[in-house]
Amino acid sequence: MTDAARTQGRAIAFVGLGMMGLPMATRLVEAGFRVQGCDVSEPARSALAARGGLAFATPGEAAAGASILVTMLPNGGIVRDAVLGAGGAAATLGPGALVVDMSSSAPMETRALAADLAAKGLGLVDAPVSGGVRRAVDGTLAIMAGGDPALVERARPLLDAMGRSVILTGPVGSGHAVKALNNYVSAAGLAAACEAAIIAERFGVDPNVLVDVLNVSTGRNNATDVKMKPFVLSGTFASGFSMALMAKDLRTAVDLAEQLAIDAEGARGAAALWAEASAALGKAADHTEIYRFLAGRGKPE
Repeated sequence: MTDAARTQGRAIAFVGLGMMGLPMATRLVEAGFRVQGCDVSEPARSALAARGGLAFATPGEAAAGASILVTMLPNGGIVRDAVLGAGGAAATLGPGALVVDMSSSAPMETRALAADLAAKGLGLVDAPVSGGVRRAVDGTLAIMAGGDPALVERARPLLDAMGRSVILTGPVGSGHAVKALNNYVSAAGLAAACEAAIIAERFGVDPNVLVDVLNVSTGRNNATDVKMKPFVLSGTFASGFSMALMAKDLRTAVDLAEQLAIDAEGARGAAALWAEASAALGKAADHTEIYRFLAGRGKPE
C-alpha cells in the first residue's frame, strides 16, 4: 500500500480556515482525505462543511483521533496556543501524531515547539508556503519543509495535494527560516520595482513600458513578472496577501539575523520600510499597496 493510500481515509485535522487555509483544506478534501477543520469564524467553518469537510469550533475537537494536524495560522504564538493551550489539539491527537505547521512562524519558536511536542510523543514538521491565494486554490503552492526527513515523507501525501513543489530545507525550523528570508527578498524586489516605476513615470516614461523592459532584462523578478501590471499599475492592489503579514515576515527575518549575531542592514531597512507602510495604510492594506505608500512619499511639496 502506498503512503498516500495509507494516509487517505485517516482523519486529518486542519486548524485555520482563512484566505489560504480554506482552499488548502479544500484541496485535501478533493484529494480524498477526511478533513476535520477548525476556525474561530463560523462562516469559514460553514464554507469547509459545504466543500465536504467536517467543521469544529475548537482545535481539540478537530484533532480528535487525527493522525496529522495541519496549522495555517497568523503566527507561531497562535500555533502554540492551538496545539498546547487550553482546549488545544495535543490532548486529543492520536498517539504518535504529526503536527505540520504551514503558518509563517518564527524559526526559533518552532524549534522550541518541536521539543515540547517531542516530550509528548508528537512530531513536528514546519512547512510554510509561497504562492498566494491563487496557487492555494489550484494546488500549486511552493512548500518549504523543515524537519526529520522521515516525518516530512509521512506528511508528503498531504503536501503533494496542496503544492506543486516540496523542497526539503533542513532540520526543524528551517522551513520557517527560508520562508521569512524568501519574503524579505520578495518584499525588497517589489519595493525596488515600485520605486523604479515611480521614478520612470515622473521622468515621462510609461511605467508599463518600464515593466516590459525589466521583464526581458536583468531586473526581472517575481514582482515585475506577476505583480506590477495585474495589481500595482492596474490600481487594483488585490494580490490577496496583506501588508501587515509581509511586515511580520520581514521582522521575523531580522529577528533571526539578530539571534545569529548577523548585522543584516538590508533586512533591517526593508523591515523598517514595510512596518512604516503598514502603520500608515492599515492592517487591511494589500502588500502591493507599498506602491501607494512610496508614491505618496515622493510627491513634491
